[in-house]
Amino acid sequence: MSAPSKKLRLGPLPDTQTVKLAFACPARLKTDLDRYAALHAQTYGEAVDAVALIPLMLEVFMAGDRSFRRAGASSKAKLASTAG
Repeated sequence: MSAPSKKLRLGPLPDTQTVKLAFACPARLKTDLDRYAALHAQTYGEAVDAVALIPLMLEVFMAGDRSFRRAGASSKAKLASTAG
């Protein structure tokens, strides 16, 4: 199977330590996640299921959220000033 020429926004999966979380989602979202996982596998030549993609998707989403990053930087500064 040849890989498509375009790259997905979500790149190859990194190796990471994990913490188990459980959540429920609408069936429609699960279907879309499965479709994305299939496209990801086709693009990068490595089988992956939707469950493996969800953490990286959330990480990419939060990294792209400017307000979240600003709030994180503000929180880190407050913690640093109270630690010493």
